[in-house]
Amino acid sequence: MALLITDECINCDVCEPECPNDAIFLGPEIYQIDPGKCTECVGHFNEPQCQQVCPVSCIPFDPAWRESKDELLLKFDLLQRKKNSA
Repeated sequence: MALLITDECINCDVCEPECPNDAIFLGPEIYQIDPGKCTECVGHFNEPQCQQVCPVSCIPFDPAWRESKDELLLKFDLLQRKKNSA
């Protein structure tokens, strides 16, 4: 499952640069996560980096976007190939 940023976000700007997949972006009011790019840091780190740095703990797992570890690894591989071919 991907992560999501809740409306408790204080726009502190610490999560965006921590995302190895560039899945975090500033939305109209708060930061948001593109679930198509979020691998929960699988393939990069043992834990989601945005969750680790968030000072208000507003980045839970998104229950509406469920993915297995194998699916996350596949997405990681696809994103890496796309990044390397650009």
